[in-house]
Amino acid sequence: MTIEEVQKQIIEEFSIYDDWMDKYQYLIELGNELEELPPEDKNEQNIIKGCQSRVWLVAEFKDGKIFFKGESDAIIVRGLVALLLRVVSGRTPKEILGNELFFIDELGLKQHLSPTRSNGLLAMIKQIRLYAVAFNRISVQGG
Repeated sequence: MTIEEVQKQIIEEFSIYDDWMDKYQYLIELGNELEELPPEDKNEQNIIKGCQSRVWLVAEFKDGKIFFKGESDAIIVRGLVALLLRVVSGRTPKEILGNELFFIDELGLKQHLSPTRSNGLLAMIKQIRLYAVAFNRISVQGG
């Protein structure tokens, strides 16, 4: 499934909920399904700057693809992490850099999150893109 197809699937899943309380509940459920990071990954190097809550993001480059793991200490943000990872994990750097994450706007997440959560979401996306840029350089250089 492509990044675009996964995003459309997420939009479809959220479309069954009429109000935002139900959508928040679904986000919380997604976050609860997220695998916990091992304690050694919850370090200063992996923390996302710009998030009010604590968010850790770990990236591993393997066989030309980036595999992300992440976690947050806030329940709604944990759900946002789960959504982002579902879209970008296991993708090549070029796939990540060549696709817009349109599902965020389509779902209305920015408008329905507090300003601090919205800024945190943007900080997570920025970090994902920075990893993609760095790993893209490695793959281009043949390393």
